[in-house]
Amino acid sequence: MASPTIHSKLPKVGTTIFTKMSMLAAEYKAINLGQGFPDFMMNPDLIALVNKSMQDGNNQYVHMNGLLSLRERLAEKMADLYDANIHPDSEITITPGGTYAIYTALTTVLRPGDEVIVFEPAYDSYIPNIIINGAIPVLIPLSFPSYSINWQLVKESITSKTKMIVLNSPNNPTGSVLSSYDIEQLRSVVKNTGIFILSDEVYEHLIFDDLRHETMLRYPDLLERSFVCFSFGKTYHCTGWKLGYCVAPQPLMNEFRKVHQFNCFSSHSPVQFALSEFVQQKEQYLQLGKTIQQKRDYFQSLMQQTKFTALPSHGSYFQLYRYEGLSEEKDMDLSVRITKQYGVATIPVSAFYTGQKDDRVIRFCFAKKQTTLEEAVNRLIKCG
Repeated sequence: MASPTIHSKLPKVGTTIFTKMSMLAAEYKAINLGQGFPDFMMNPDLIALVNKSMQDGNNQYVHMNGLLSLRERLAEKMADLYDANIHPDSEITITPGGTYAIYTALTTVLRPGDEVIVFEPAYDSYIPNIIINGAIPVLIPLSFPSYSINWQLVKESITSKTKMIVLNSPNNPTGSVLSSYDIEQLRSVVKNTGIFILSDEVYEHLIFDDLRHETMLRYPDLLERSFVCFSFGKTYHCTGWKLGYCVAPQPLMNEFRKVHQFNCFSSHSPVQFALSEFVQQKEQYLQLGKTIQQKRDYFQSLMQQTKFTALPSHGSYFQLYRYEGLSEEKDMDLSVRITKQYGVATIPVSAFYTGQKDDRVIRFCFAKKQTTLEEAVNRLIKCG
């Protein structure tokens, strides 16, 4: 009798680079500046609220769409920050993480043969999510070293099969952000088309240098075709909680929820009750960009003692560094070597491309305690 055989939907996909480098970091007891998570404590008031929520008995399912009081607070927040008129009942869904929201949005829209424009280097979930839905990623490189969008190339890449454009600002891994110019170009590209937008904005509050976050929520003509994805984990330093949300106009959200209800009927209840109170403390997210920028600036000042050269980072947890004065190795080889020899784990930026593109750039996460950054740079100074 023949045994069942799986014909992989993702035959070219293996273990993610984040898992590989984190495992290597653990094996060699390296400081992990690779994976994007803080090593400092989150706000104890939020922890206390979650504990209280559990003690109060808020441990059973909440509504499939998320706790209504939390969605109401989020709608108020978006109106205050972005002058966006978002209906909490019909246009916000709480999800188990931002990546889940991204997958669900793609699955909601895509059919086999559809084309999706993706800018590389790209967060690693986009392309597998597109492929598993039978769609075709159309890859456009960001312009090195600014990692800006070549809009002429975008216009040349649009076909009758283009179904969606994926945007990520602030960008992981590059730290680049969309500008008002980018918004105007995007408007001209999608005007009078059936193209959807997936906007990954999980780092919305981690934006630096007094720049403005150019969210799709600011622009009704873009929002009407957008799924906008966010993360509580990035805002409140609790990435392991895996809680996020998606915002979309009602016709899009209706379809999103059809997919959502059969994948995750309800997201973590006690945390939603806690966040519905905590999100009202506006200073927690309004000051976040300045707080994390201080870490970026401190890390960058320390790194001047090394042979690495910083590229601009205007947002996120990350900054890219060139190493042409240090080595001619491929970025993967260098990343592995400095993890093993010097005890600092990073991420090679070539891992965010599907091809063989290697600009000899590696990514560091600076969302760490001051002592962690200092010890990491003390080790990197010896790197040669």
